[in-house]
Amino acid sequence: MPVLTFLSSTAGRWTRGIAGAGLIVAGLVLGGAAYALAGVGVVFVLVGVFDVCLLAPLFRRPLSGARYRAMTNA
Repeated sequence: MPVLTFLSSTAGRWTRGIAGAGLIVAGLVLGGAAYALAGVGVVFVLVGVFDVCLLAPLFRRPLSGARYRAMTNA
């Protein structure tokens, strides 16, 4: 799965973190119902920081990015 491989990579983690930060800023600037964007952004930042790939279990792969990388590199 190329998408899962990217998401579990360092570049994928940075991408999720930056996208999450952008969503947080957008949600806070827009206010009102857009605060939900900030909530989604927090999730993106946290999964990037803690090296978790939330899509992996859908494809019967490990949730942990480190374990996924070890499995694909072995």
